[in-house]
Amino acid sequence: MAVTRFSIRENKMAGKKKLEAKNSKLKTTELHTFAPHALRRMDKPIVFALFVCALLLRGCVPTSESEKIKTPRVGRITQTSAEEEKQNLLRAIKRRFENPDAHFELGQLYQAEGRLVTAEYHYSTALRFDPVHRDAQAAMVKMMTESGDTAKARLQADTYMRQVSASSTGSRRLAMGFQKQGLDEYVLPCYQQAIRLEPNSAETYKQIGYYYLSKSDRVRARDYLSRSFEIKPNQSDVALTLGQLGVEIKIPQKTEIGTNEDFR
Repeated sequence: MAVTRFSIRENKMAGKKKLEAKNSKLKTTELHTFAPHALRRMDKPIVFALFVCALLLRGCVPTSESEKIKTPRVGRITQTSAEEEKQNLLRAIKRRFENPDAHFELGQLYQAEGRLVTAEYHYSTALRFDPVHRDAQAAMVKMMTESGDTAKARLQADTYMRQVSASSTGSRRLAMGFQKQGLDEYVLPCYQQAIRLEPNSAETYKQIGYYYLSKSDRVRARDYLSRSFEIKPNQSDVALTLGQLGVEIKIPQKTEIGTNEDFR
C-alpha cells in the first residue's frame, strides 16, 4: 500500500507541474501581446509623446566618423599663411634691409591687420630705397584714406601724380598701383595723364580697357581695347578679349617669304 500511495502522490505532483508550465506559457503570451493592445487603448497624445521621445533618444546616438561632415578651417589656414608670409618677409629684410619690395609686401600685411603705423613705416622705408615704387606710393595713399585723413590722402596722391607728370610710363604704373588699392578716384586721372603724354600708347589704352572691364563697363572696355589693337595688332590677349566682347577681329597675316620661283 505504501508503494501505491507514492505513485498517486507522484502523479499529482507531475500534474501540478504541467499546470504551472501551462499557466506560465499563457502569461508569456499575454506579455507579448499586451503592448500593441495597450497602445491601441492609449490616448493619441500619449502615443505621440512616446513616439517623440523615441526619436529624441535615437538622435542622441553618435554617428560614425564617415558620417561626420568636416568643415574646412579657412580662417585658421588664412591666418597661418599670412603669418608664415610675414615671417618670410622679415627674414628677407634681415638678410637685406634695403629691399623695397619686401618692405612694401610687409606693409600690406600690417595694413590688413589694421596696424597702420607699422605699415606706414615699411611703406616709407620702401620709398626711401626706391623713390619711384608706385605700388608703395598708392598703398601710402590707401593707408591715409583708411585712417580717415582723406584730405591728406588727396594731397599725397596729387604729389605723386605731379612727380610722374612728364612720364607716360610712370603715370600708367601709378594708375595701376591705385587700381590695385581700389582707389578709383585716382585711377582714371593718371591714365588720362598718360594718354596726354603719349597719345599712341597701345599699353595705356589696353590697361584702361581692362580697368573698365573690371568695372563691368563692356562698352568702354571694347572701345579702349579696340583702340589698343588698332595701334598694335599683334596682341593675342587683347584679340581674345575683344572676341569675347563680340568684336570681329582680323589678325594681320605675316608676310610670307617668296621662293626662287616667285622672282623668275
